[in-house]
Amino acid sequence: MKPRRGAEAEMTSKIPNNDAYFEAIESKKKLPLLLQESLTAAFAQIPVSSFPDVPRGQVIEIPGDTSVLDAVRILSENNIMAAPVTNPDAETPTDLRGRYLGIIDYAAVILWVLENAELAAAALAVGSATAAGVGTAAAGGMAAERGVAKDAPVAADHLGVDFYKVLLEEEPFKSTTVKSIVQTYRWAPFLPVVLDSSMLTVLLLLSKYRLRNVPVVEPDKPVIRNFITQTAIVQGLRQCEGRDWFDCIAALPLSDLGLPFMSYDEVVSINSDDLILEAFKRMRDNRIGGLPVIEGPKRKLVGNVSIRHIRFLLLRPDLFSNFSWFNRQLTVMDFIKTIGSSVQDSGNGNSMAAPPPTCAPDATLGSVIDSLASNSVHRIYVVEGDDCEVVGVVTLRDVISCFINEPPNYFDNYLGLAMEMLDGGTAKT
Repeated sequence: MKPRRGAEAEMTSKIPNNDAYFEAIESKKKLPLLLQESLTAAFAQIPVSSFPDVPRGQVIEIPGDTSVLDAVRILSENNIMAAPVTNPDAETPTDLRGRYLGIIDYAAVILWVLENAELAAAALAVGSATAAGVGTAAAGGMAAERGVAKDAPVAADHLGVDFYKVLLEEEPFKSTTVKSIVQTYRWAPFLPVVLDSSMLTVLLLLSKYRLRNVPVVEPDKPVIRNFITQTAIVQGLRQCEGRDWFDCIAALPLSDLGLPFMSYDEVVSINSDDLILEAFKRMRDNRIGGLPVIEGPKRKLVGNVSIRHIRFLLLRPDLFSNFSWFNRQLTVMDFIKTIGSSVQDSGNGNSMAAPPPTCAPDATLGSVIDSLASNSVHRIYVVEGDDCEVVGVVTLRDVISCFINEPPNYFDNYLGLAMEMLDGGTAKT
């Protein structure tokens, strides 16, 4: 069974085009081509069913009628970045499309928060910059005018505590459900694989195609069996230490693998005295999951902010009650220090005040993998000099990309299988 031409086009459009990224990686790698092809062929023979299950063997799912705040709480308490969203209106779904609405993650939550910040900017423009005014503007369908949205972080900050309060206590924000966010912000495509798919498919989806997670399902069963993330893959690679193929690559310095893939000028950062919402806006605009916090002309690394940290604004607004327009603005450094002195960051077990993981430009890939896996983080910053100047960043995606390449026309077959699964057919690989 082949998918409809229109349906296949719809599926293809959900996968970001990252040919330029992967081509750049391939051009920079110094690994022998024969070794790369051998590794790719080996991963193509490993079934997804051999990959370890998620902790406790059960995938966390969030009903679509859950409030945004409760969804963030579920993600935070389970120390996960994303979760599948089930359809609350489906009685007895027989296919994946009927049971699942998509995936909720912190990136979608940030988009929602920033859209409300833009509403705050619009409310400021018409002189209704109060919590009630922003709520009324949203209920009335007010859209941020062109040119005003770029000042959304400043506008929200002028609202002070009121802005964060309105997200939690005012309508229509209070009643916003996960379902509405998933249907509006499709940054996390729902692209499943089956148990007998190859691990090469998963690795390519998590690297070249920029997905952060891949659902695993059984044929003919509309239930997610496993949920493979970039973090899980890199932690799995770390356990391959001692195998010849892994040790051969892990012993190489980053430069032999073309790392860091982005140049010095391409590193997106945030100054410590910028507003915290500006940091989240920069992540949104650049479609990245975290930023190095820097100070001074030499870009000294002083901290790190990631998309998962948006949960502190939503779950612990009491921590920021001293920051408002009549007191002082909530900067990135204020945010880091406030959280670091008040709560433990469950993302990696360390306080946010602790320095982020770093490495030198001549570090080995193995040491980078060890640091990423042991700290359960998504990126490590490449620094040099006594001032710890940020000169690059290596992400989980980059690490995975080092071990594989994409055979010609490889994904033509996968897209058909994925579409067939979502349409309720039987997919075999």
